[in-house]
Amino acid sequence: MALRARDIMTTRVVTVGPDDTLDVAVHKMTELRFSALPVIDRRFRLVGMVSLLDVLRHREEGGTDSTRVGAVMNPDVLSVPPRASVSLLAHRLRSYGELRVMPVVDGTVLVGIVTRSDLLRARSRPGPLTRLTQRFRGDDDLVGALPIRRKAPAHPGTGRVRDAMTTDVVTARVTDQVEAIAARLVELRHRSLPVVDERQQLVGLVSEADLLGKEPLSGRASGRTVGSVMTKDVVTLSPEDSISSARLLIAEHGLRMVPVVEGGRVVGVLSRSDLV
Repeated sequence: MALRARDIMTTRVVTVGPDDTLDVAVHKMTELRFSALPVIDRRFRLVGMVSLLDVLRHREEGGTDSTRVGAVMNPDVLSVPPRASVSLLAHRLRSYGELRVMPVVDGTVLVGIVTRSDLLRARSRPGPLTRLTQRFRGDDDLVGALPIRRKAPAHPGTGRVRDAMTTDVVTARVTDQVEAIAARLVELRHRSLPVVDERQQLVGLVSEADLLGKEPLSGRASGRTVGSVMTKDVVTLSPEDSISSARLLIAEHGLRMVPVVEGGRVVGVLSRSDLV
């Protein structure tokens, strides 16, 4: 039987309201390591999505975090009904670059979300009993993993990239199997990984979208390596670049994570959450 959105969706969804201030949304996203949140009204109707990218762009335009979410959110949200096929979900999440979260609505009411991680996990989807146990323990994406706290820059608008970047970098190798890296992304709740050679030289970037491929649930990924699916043209930063220029780069190009390279070697990564 074909999987549907209702079979893999997260049902306990963290949300914000359009009248909440932006700092409330930022706090939820950074504490729970979410890239975006659905925005719902008092009747649980989906009215928009707000992301860390929206926040960064808002700040670049001189906005403050006291602004209401409704003024910053994207009201034109792509969504699917609970009966939507997983193949349709995969196509939409793969085809729309910035889209990582797909709201599931029954009529206009938000009933769940599906992420790229849910699709990757569906390849080796556990049975009902295992999934129920995961939900009871809070191990799946319904609530999210406990936040990994990172040192935030003392002055987010000033300083150098080295002051804000994450230095404990998880990487992939060109020869790693696609299935193994997919499992690592799901386990660590990362969206992408730098790909390095044996000298730690950056050779590419592999993301959830890359791993989903054209037929994410067909099993054809078996035996494929990261080198065959990774993105080779990678935007990078230097540790000495200014945080303000890094924020502008990420905001303008819609990047989620940028490898920080020194002498060709990966010395860190800078993500949206490092800048908010």
